[in-house]
Amino acid sequence: MASTDDFPSDLVAGQQELHQVRAELLALLKRLPWSVEPLDGFSDTGGWRRVERPASPGWTADEQAEVEKLRERERELAVFVTCHRYWKDFSGPEAVDARMRLKHRHEEAGPDAGDGPATEA
Repeated sequence: MASTDDFPSDLVAGQQELHQVRAELLALLKRLPWSVEPLDGFSDTGGWRRVERPASPGWTADEQAEVEKLRERERELAVFVTCHRYWKDFSGPEAVDARMRLKHRHEEAGPDAGDGPATEA
């Protein structure tokens, strides 16, 4: 069985880029209006909690293209990381543990460890 302390460099790089892309996508979505298409605002006070949204001007074509580009890259990286040949040596709980170690490796290493920028994703 492979050691979880020595992940292949391409797998680590893929996971790091996946964290970065997800952080960029999240930041972009937070900046954009709540609706892709222009919609009127609304207020719903009849449910168990109040929901309000201001009118949305919608997203521009450039904003839609940027979101789609980031989502596509996120999908590519997620497939690369989850289907990497490294995982063939793991099964069951060991596989889960190894994948979680890779996913959270940037948190353990810290921003000054030379693994690139630590991001929240």
